[in-house]
Amino acid sequence: MRSPQTEKANLLLLGLAFILIGLNLRPILASVGPLLPSIQEDISLSFTLASMLTLLPVLAMGLGCFAGFSIAKRLGFNTVMTGSLLLLIVATAMRFWAMDASWLICSALLAGIGIALIQTIMPAMIKLNFGERVPLMMGLYVTAIMGGAALAASSAPFIGMNLGWRAGLGHWTWLGIVALALWLMVKHNAALPSQTTEQTVQLSFWRFRRSWLLAIFFALGTSCYVCVLAWLAPYAVELGYSQTQSGLVLGFLTSMEVIAGLVFPWLASKSTDRRAIVALLCLLQLIGFMGLALAPQVSLFLWAGLAGLGIGGIFPLGLIVTMDHQQNPMLAGKLTAFVQGVGYTIAAISPWIAGLIRDNFNSFNSAWLLLGGLSLMAWILSWQFNPQGYARQYQVTRCVS
Repeated sequence: MRSPQTEKANLLLLGLAFILIGLNLRPILASVGPLLPSIQEDISLSFTLASMLTLLPVLAMGLGCFAGFSIAKRLGFNTVMTGSLLLLIVATAMRFWAMDASWLICSALLAGIGIALIQTIMPAMIKLNFGERVPLMMGLYVTAIMGGAALAASSAPFIGMNLGWRAGLGHWTWLGIVALALWLMVKHNAALPSQTTEQTVQLSFWRFRRSWLLAIFFALGTSCYVCVLAWLAPYAVELGYSQTQSGLVLGFLTSMEVIAGLVFPWLASKSTDRRAIVALLCLLQLIGFMGLALAPQVSLFLWAGLAGLGIGGIFPLGLIVTMDHQQNPMLAGKLTAFVQGVGYTIAAISPWIAGLIRDNFNSFNSAWLLLGGLSLMAWILSWQFNPQGYARQYQVTRCVS
């Protein structure tokens, strides 16, 4: 029988492991944009083709979410987490030896599969292990994801200047190794989701209108997120910023995402109705993207910061609102997997569209205006998330396969 102190220590270590794992889920995406000019000087890579380095992992993240729970059921949640971390480490290390665009794209695809499996099972594991602390832990986990992006975006140009762009992309391997080592130490202390009832197994979320509404809301926010990861730094370079300065602009945006990921889930936890917070976040996004498109000369850091606050808050709130719809950890995990699967699959095309706009119109301005429109759409959708009606959205007796 473990003492309360031991249980608390184990929970803290497990939370730290989840945070470290979260830190590893975005550097392979966020390190590309600031180094894109150097990559394009060395290998043939158009903006449209460069978008594949974001599109493919995000698409793999979406499609992988649909299979994640089936794989975890067969192999075990611990095994899937360990294998996914190994896959992400290998994919990142491949970039040390990248010789052409196909090598980079292959590593991006492998990384996307590993990220997808982790993101599929993590919400269910958090909900089961952290109970009433779920909003806090989800906030920390999602903040860690955005923190990894901030760290990669800010430091990749400095590493690239001294060691070359391949090192700037690949040196994040060490962060994955640290996370894997800690996970192997604490994984036996984690309570694992289990499918205890036939109802849990058979509930088909794709049949419910609310599932699709949640998925579209998540897709809108994620489209904004992946587009700024892919194209904000190249946009800054086109405005006359140096490669290092462009990395700092993206790093500042992702730093604001980190702050938002800590602050707004905490504010949202004070009420079961999250709609007012989501509306504020959509407004911040809208202002930021309008500023990037129409008045970048005022201050690129200002507009990037406002957009970052909005994006950084909407991403965890989208997951938290989704989990609010189900009390059972396994059902909450499956619903979140569905929402992420559809959301990431839809959002994957947004960097490609923005890259296509850039190649055809020699400007990213139309892309920023489009993202402003998506922010407005997200605000309109969010007002349907009244917690008083959540119980009516999923009538289990009606929709089982």
